[in-house]
Amino acid sequence: MAVTALLRAVRIGIWSISPEAGFMRRTCLVWGLVILALMGSNARVMAHGSPWGLFESVMEEVQDRGTLRVGLGLFEPWSMCDTEGELIGFDLDMMRKLADDLEVAVEWVPSNWTYIIPSLLAEEFDVITGMSIVPTRSLSVNFTVPYNHSGVFLIAHRERTTGMETLADFNQATVLLATRRGFSSIGFLENVFPAAQIVLFETDTAVFQAVASGEVHAAAAFATTRDTWVQASPETLYLPFAEPFASAVDALAVRKGDLDTLNVLNSWIAAHEANGWLAQRRQYWFETREWADQVATDPDTVAACEESFQ
Repeated sequence: MAVTALLRAVRIGIWSISPEAGFMRRTCLVWGLVILALMGSNARVMAHGSPWGLFESVMEEVQDRGTLRVGLGLFEPWSMCDTEGELIGFDLDMMRKLADDLEVAVEWVPSNWTYIIPSLLAEEFDVITGMSIVPTRSLSVNFTVPYNHSGVFLIAHRERTTGMETLADFNQATVLLATRRGFSSIGFLENVFPAAQIVLFETDTAVFQAVASGEVHAAAAFATTRDTWVQASPETLYLPFAEPFASAVDALAVRKGDLDTLNVLNSWIAAHEANGWLAQRRQYWFETREWADQVATDPDTVAACEESFQ
């Protein structure tokens, strides 16, 4: 605020100079410019904590460092481990493209989704990818414009849900619905099925096992996960409803107040929406299964992958 006020004062002084202005006004203006120059090297420090982040830019740090650090969780098809244990997925493609356009390297920081926002605020990485916009999350982070929309479906155990044909049938106190801890699907389930019991698990594998074994009546599943799980256990699992019961809006998340970084990321999303690149990647990852044989299925590889995100 002090820097902004001084800039305003200097600007007023410059416009008010006239031949009639005396030596005193010119002297004050000169000293104002000198003080501003001396303050310049400390402007970032002085503005730290400013709600507008006028002198704080993660993007400037990324350029200086030469590396974009990306925090991400594990969920199909945004981010997954392939048969070699390497990360693949829609968000991996997107952030590699962003890093290439910024002419920097990309560093993946696999994170436990439950603690990913605190990790961002602790500056363990620069940006969170693949995060659904939820109002309560906006209290802690700033979201970019959306770059993806995805439906949230119910996957049910055939035997446990016999005779359950409507959403109201699943909204009963005796019904157990499963999802991942820390996921936005918790809120979706609570809104649509407020009477049901929500059971939380640490990994997608654990959620799948719970519904496949009949431990719970049904589970929430994003995007292609619904097909993967049903195909893995077609005699036990099914989709009780063809349409999603909710929809998630995905964006990138950054620390609050960093308007420069938001501008860069929003501009990047807008540009690649316009040129069709994002649409092409969405079509590949969400509307086809061409990538399915790349995904790890070996139990040891899957376990090691999940462990790396804890």
